[in-house]
Amino acid sequence: MSTFHVNQVRKDFPILDTKIHGKPLIYFDNGATSQKPTQVISRINRYYENENANVHRGVHYLSDQATQAYEEARTNIASFIGASSPKEIVFTKGTTDGINTIAYSLGELLQVGDEILISGMEHHANIVPWQLLCERKGTILKVIPVLEDGTLDLEAFSRLLSNKTKLLSVVHVSNTLGTINPLDFLIKQAKSVGALVMVDAAQSIQHLPIDVQTLGCDFLVFSGHKVFGPTGIGVLYGKLDLLNSLPPYQGGGDMIDQVTFEKTTYQEAPLKFEAGTPNIAGAIALSEAFHYLNSLDLQSAFAHELTLGQYLRANMKDLPSMRFIGEAPDTCATLSFLVGKIHPLDLGTLLDKQGIAVRTGHHCTQPLMHRFNIPGTVRASLAFYNTQEEIDQFIIALERSIHLLS
Repeated sequence: MSTFHVNQVRKDFPILDTKIHGKPLIYFDNGATSQKPTQVISRINRYYENENANVHRGVHYLSDQATQAYEEARTNIASFIGASSPKEIVFTKGTTDGINTIAYSLGELLQVGDEILISGMEHHANIVPWQLLCERKGTILKVIPVLEDGTLDLEAFSRLLSNKTKLLSVVHVSNTLGTINPLDFLIKQAKSVGALVMVDAAQSIQHLPIDVQTLGCDFLVFSGHKVFGPTGIGVLYGKLDLLNSLPPYQGGGDMIDQVTFEKTTYQEAPLKFEAGTPNIAGAIALSEAFHYLNSLDLQSAFAHELTLGQYLRANMKDLPSMRFIGEAPDTCATLSFLVGKIHPLDLGTLLDKQGIAVRTGHHCTQPLMHRFNIPGTVRASLAFYNTQEEIDQFIIALERSIHLLS
């Protein structure tokens, strides 16, 4: 029996009571950022009011308290994603920062002609760092094509793999299409040619259970602000032996062991990758977000969200001139669409006037837009605090907007 009660959960998110242009907020832009529960907001305040000090560097009480909370955050997050040790959790600024860390650090060990494999549905954050690496080191970037239904061309993927493939870096869930990629197959195939695997979980950790040991990936990255935590904090998971084998990405305080003008030695992971004063409050508040998730019946929460996504798609499909971009059989509650010749920006603007927040544009996936020969889409992306009643109101507002723009 489900113990997830959406109306009770909504009380934890104060922003959901906001009025936009005199209308109750309907927040369908969770793919861009999620809203924050009171527990997370309060934890940020409590840190700055009662614990504020730098970590790892002081012997006084506040520094000890801050360090303890910061390292407890690492332990809590390691447990949530099934890491074998807290040392496998590196705090970053977000998904982009985590990908860049590996692109630079692993990149230092690659040779001319080594190949990096990504997919055609990647966010720019999982494209540009590899392009920079190719320019710097002479490596080669290869791309798995996307089929018309928004799934990956797995036959082409198998052909692209070779003993030159050193890393597969792939998104778990497409931020634009909602497609859930078959990680089990992708990782198994990549491992068969000796490649490392990095998973971009920015759009999946808030929707799906994740266990990095079960997945068998070598690296995994995500952003705090998309999993009900604050902005400016994220996580890079890496197998400990791999992290310790890589050179540091940045130099500075806290990542060093000994410094002389002749030579510097470094800490082991994870501190080796956390140069400078970290986002202490962000890490602690992100941990609180995972405490909050653990307080819910997550299986029921995820099921509620999936049902909402199916309800949304079913109620939109018969609207006049509706075109879904990507219709993969396995998706999260994220839906990109176009309506006839109406520009996405115009549709998004009219929806905003009715209190509805959606995202319009290319969603930082310009190559994917080129694949479908479109300038952009309207994207509705749901979270477990959304409701069927909100979808009903969205459909009414959408129909009204389409009528006005047709």
